[in-house]
Amino acid sequence: MSAALVATAALLADAGLGEPQRLHPLVGFGRWAGAVERALHADRHMAGVIAWCVAVLPVVCLVGWTLHAVSARSPGLALAMSAVVLYLAVGHRSLSDHAQPIASALESQDLPAARTAVGRVVSRDTAALDATQVAGAATESVLENGCDAVFGALFWFVLLGAPGAVLYRLANTLDAMWGYRTPRYARFGWAAARIDDVLNYVPARLTAVAYAVCGDARRAWHCWRTQGHTWKSPNAGPVMAAGAGAISVRLGGAAPYHGNWSERPVLGEGATPDVASIRAALRLVRRGVFVWLAVLWLGAAILAWMGSAHA
Repeated sequence: MSAALVATAALLADAGLGEPQRLHPLVGFGRWAGAVERALHADRHMAGVIAWCVAVLPVVCLVGWTLHAVSARSPGLALAMSAVVLYLAVGHRSLSDHAQPIASALESQDLPAARTAVGRVVSRDTAALDATQVAGAATESVLENGCDAVFGALFWFVLLGAPGAVLYRLANTLDAMWGYRTPRYARFGWAAARIDDVLNYVPARLTAVAYAVCGDARRAWHCWRTQGHTWKSPNAGPVMAAGAGAISVRLGGAAPYHGNWSERPVLGEGATPDVASIRAALRLVRRGVFVWLAVLWLGAAILAWMGSAHA
């Protein structure tokens, strides 16, 4: 019951407050991780492993120790603190806060503004994107970050409590900072990328299931099965393939990175991306949140019934 209650409270806080505009813990962690990188960077895999441990594990242990100490004195306060931690770890509302300006700019046919807005949420070059490519990039971002910013944190919270949610989001942040195949990060960032892949493996597939349940299930399952494995990321592929199929849109294809156009596999099937596909992706994630909460509350009710039956 407590996990369902804390998750509901955290998501309600996120819906009402959004991300903190000042003093967000992840911003502070990013600075800490930058300092760790400057101190420990070397072109070796082991350097990346050590840097990851130094950056992440003290924070996770501090959160776990604090909650354990508070719980011994006040379980209710510990639950409230867990809700705050989970609220800071999830970013459901931020998906809409970042995607809606893109959709609004496209609706008003302000392509430069749409390119600027989508550039805040994707790593590809945006200056040469046309309206369809901007909409596709935004739709892909919403679907992929439904896992990274919402469902992954919820999964690890249910499994390991607030420290699990913190572990997941910090690992995800380091993947975004270090997990690139560039000369600087090819070896140093290997651990950050692989650890994120491991932590995301189960949440990504549960996210894909949620997308299928909340959209066109037949098409979502088909796209997941036939296209998910073609994507370079073992987790983003199933998530985006199922999500694209669920909302009947065709994603992937050519995209510019670092001055060069890269041909990517097609994900999904149906219409070309537009404003409607961005908003459909946001609705799909929102429905997925309701499904996850319903499953948590159902599980809590079953456990409570089993406990009373054995009492």
